[in-house]
Order: sequence, then C-alpha cells, then structure tokens
Amino acid sequence: MSYDLMVFEQTKAPVTKKEFMMWYEKQTQWEEEHDYQTLSVSSPALQNWFMEMKEKFPPMNREYAPDFDPLDEDEAEDLERHLVDYSIGHDIIYAAFSWSVADEAYELTRRLAQKYKVGFFDVSADKGNIILPDGTMIE
Repeated sequence: MSYDLMVFEQTKAPVTKKEFMMWYEKQTQWEEEHDYQTLSVSSPALQNWFMEMKEKFPPMNREYAPDFDPLDEDEAEDLERHLVDYSIGHDIIYAAFSWSVADEAYELTRRLAQKYKVGFFDVSADKGNIILPDGTMIE
C-alpha cells in the first residue's frame, strides 16, 4: 500500500466536496486515451509542478526515471525510498509514495501545489483534505 497524494487543475475541478469526490472517482478510472506517463498531456501548471517535484521525488518509470548505476549502496537505497509512481492525466497528477517518506512528500507536494497554483488532495488521509492554491478547503 502506498501513501497517495494528488494535484489537480483547479479550473477543471468541482467546488463542492461531494462533486469533487465524484470527479475524482471518474479521473482515477484512468480512461483517457494516453499512457498516463507522458507529461505533455497535462496543463502547463501541472507540468511545472512535476518538473520541480521530480527533483526530490523522481518517477519510477519512463523519461525522468533516475539512473542507479553511478550510485553507491546508501545513495541507491535513499533514492529508491523517494521513487514515486506518478499517473499523469489531463487535469490531475496522482502520486503514490512510500509511507517512509509520507511527511516529506506531503510537505513538498503541498508547497509546490501552492507555488504552481494547482489544487492539492490528500488521498490517503481519512477525511481527504482538498485544498486550493489560495488555502481554501473544499468542503
């Protein structure tokens, strides 16, 4: 099981929690006609969020996946803990982190969501806070 967070294009998401959760369920059926690993399908704001996020939390797969070859064992182990399984959609980026980096992942994801003016959804939390870039919570 992973620690899951999601960022989203706020202009595309509903503004009530009930509608948002229905929209979220539809988004995570992964029915868009692309591979969910290609960054260019997302909005510029989501792309910018990802490009900075990957510096600390690189993707497991594809174009931006790190090279383990030049690393020693400790470096490789630390990098492996920070690998993320990203699912990239038109209006969302869903990120599955290791629980061992949950606090760090939450803080950076949230901070960069504000910086790039995208919404933030704490998927793994019991109440699942949905926070817009200005700090407003969707309730």
